[in-house]
Amino acid sequence: MKFSTEGALNAFRPSTWALEPEETTFAAHGWSNKDMDPVPPRLRTWTTWNYISYWLSDATNLAVWELASSMLALDPSRRQALPCIAAGYCIISVVMVLNGTTGARLHIAFPVLNRSSFGFWFSYFTVFSRVILSMFWFGIQTYNGSQCMLKAIWPSLAKLPNHLSPGANITSSGLLCYFLYWLVQLPFMLLSPHKVRWLFFAKGVVVPIAWLAMVIWAFVRVPASSGLFEQHAAITGSSFSWSWLSAMNSALGIYASLSVNIPDFTRYAKDEKAQYVQPLIIPIAFTLCSFAGIAVTSAGIKLYGEVLWDPMLLIDKWDNRAAAFFASFAFLLTTIGTNISANSLGAGNDMTVLLPKYINIRRGQVICAFIGGWALCPWEILANAQGFLSFMNGYTIFLGPFAGIMITDFWLVHKGKVDVPAMYDPQGRYRYTGGFVSDLNLFSLVTAIENQRPKNWRAVLAMLVTVVPTLPGLVNSINPKIAVGNAVHLFDIAWMYGFFVSSVVYYTTSTLFPARETYVEKLISADDAAPMEYSSKSPTNTIGSGQVEDLEKA
Repeated sequence: MKFSTEGALNAFRPSTWALEPEETTFAAHGWSNKDMDPVPPRLRTWTTWNYISYWLSDATNLAVWELASSMLALDPSRRQALPCIAAGYCIISVVMVLNGTTGARLHIAFPVLNRSSFGFWFSYFTVFSRVILSMFWFGIQTYNGSQCMLKAIWPSLAKLPNHLSPGANITSSGLLCYFLYWLVQLPFMLLSPHKVRWLFFAKGVVVPIAWLAMVIWAFVRVPASSGLFEQHAAITGSSFSWSWLSAMNSALGIYASLSVNIPDFTRYAKDEKAQYVQPLIIPIAFTLCSFAGIAVTSAGIKLYGEVLWDPMLLIDKWDNRAAAFFASFAFLLTTIGTNISANSLGAGNDMTVLLPKYINIRRGQVICAFIGGWALCPWEILANAQGFLSFMNGYTIFLGPFAGIMITDFWLVHKGKVDVPAMYDPQGRYRYTGGFVSDLNLFSLVTAIENQRPKNWRAVLAMLVTVVPTLPGLVNSINPKIAVGNAVHLFDIAWMYGFFVSSVVYYTTSTLFPARETYVEKLISADDAAPMEYSSKSPTNTIGSGQVEDLEKA
C-alpha cells in the first residue's frame, strides 16, 4: 500500500512527466526536444503530391463551404461572390509559399522560426496566442463534426430521449455523438506529423467525390437555365465595395492561422521545391470548392425557399437516407482532417516550445483534445456567446501582422541569411532583451533601446500600428450597440491591413535601425550544425555578433 501511495504521489511531481533527454536534442535539455528540433533528413518525406493531396483535402472543408454559401444571404450577387473569394485565396497562397519555403529550407517549426523576427522572448506571445486560438477552434470543429456523425451514422439517435436540462445547451444524443466523434479523432493525434499525410490523401480522394455528387444534384434538381445563379445586386456604391473587400478578407481569414504556422508542415518537405505547388493548387482547389458551396446552396434556395448555408441543414431536407449518409460521412471526414491539420497539430507544435521539457507534439495534441474538447465546452460557446465567437474571429487581427513580420524579416531584412542554431539559444543573437529607458526624446529613445538590445521593438511597433486601429471595429463586432463609425471598415479588412502595414513598418524600422547582431554573412542551417555534439553547452556560444565562425568550435 505504501508503494502504491508513493507511486500515486509521484504522478503529481513535474519530474515524473519530464521527457527523457535524447541525443538528437538540438539545444540544452529544457530548451528543446526531439519534436522541436530541425527535422532530420530521414523524416523529410513530403513530396509535391503530398502537398497537392493536403490542399485538396483541406479545400473540401466545412468552413470553406459555409463561407461561400453564407455570402448568398449577404453578398450583392452569386456571380460576384466567387471572384472576391478567389482573389482572397490567391493572396493567401502567396503568403503560404513564402512562409512555407522558410520551413522547407530551414526544416524548423513556426514556434522556433518566429524567434528570429519577434525575438526569443517576445515570440512566446505569438505562440501562446495561437495555442489559445487552436484550442477554442478544436472544440468548435469537434462539435460541428459530431453533428455530421449524428446525421451520417445514427439519424435515429435524434429521437433518443433527452435526460439533460435545457440549460445544458446540448441533448443526450448530441453529447453521445460528441463523445464518439471526439474518440474517433483521438488516435490520429497519436501519429507523427510525417505519417498523418496519409489521412490527408484519403480525405483528398473521398471528399471531393461527395462534393461533386452534391453539385451534380444541384444542377439536376435546378438547371442553370431555370435561374440557378440568378440574383440581382442588393447593394451598390461604396457599400458594395466594402462588402466585396470584407468577403475577400473573410476568405483570407479562414487560413490566416495556417498561413503563419505552415512551416509546421513544410519542414517535412523532401525538397524545398516540393511545396512550390501551393500558389497553383490553393486558388484552384478552394475556388472550385467555394463554387460547390454556392451552387448547392443556390439550389436549396430554389427548392426550399431559404438560405441553407450550413450543409447539414440542407442534408436534413433530403429524403434519400443513403445519399444523406454518404454526404454527412464526407463532411465528418473533412472535419477530422481539418481539425488535425489546422488546430491540434498547430497547438501541439506550439506547446512543445512553451514547455519543451515536458511536452512533445503527441502530448500537446492530447492536451489540446482534452482542454479544447471538454474543458471549454464548445456547445456552450455556440449556444450562448455570439459576442465571444465574434471576438475569436476578430483574433485574426493579430495573425495578419504575424505573417507580415515573419515574411518581411526573412526575405527582405535578412534576405534568407539566418542562424538556425541561435534560434534555440536563449542567450543567442535573437534574444533582443535588455532594460528600459525613460528618455522621451524619440531619437535618443530609439538609440538607447537599440544599444540595450531589448526585445525586438521593431516587431512590437509594427504590431501596435496595425492592431490598435482595428480594435474599435472588433468592439463593434462583439457588441453592435457600440457605434464606432467608419472605423468598422478597417476591421472588415483587418487581415489585409495588418499584413501590408506591418510589413512596411517592420521593414522601414529595420532598415533605419538595423539589429546588427542578428545579421550573418550566410545561412547557418541545421545541417551545417549537425556535426556538433549536442550537449548542455549553447550551440552559439562562440558566434560573435554580425559574423560567422566555425560552429564546430562551440
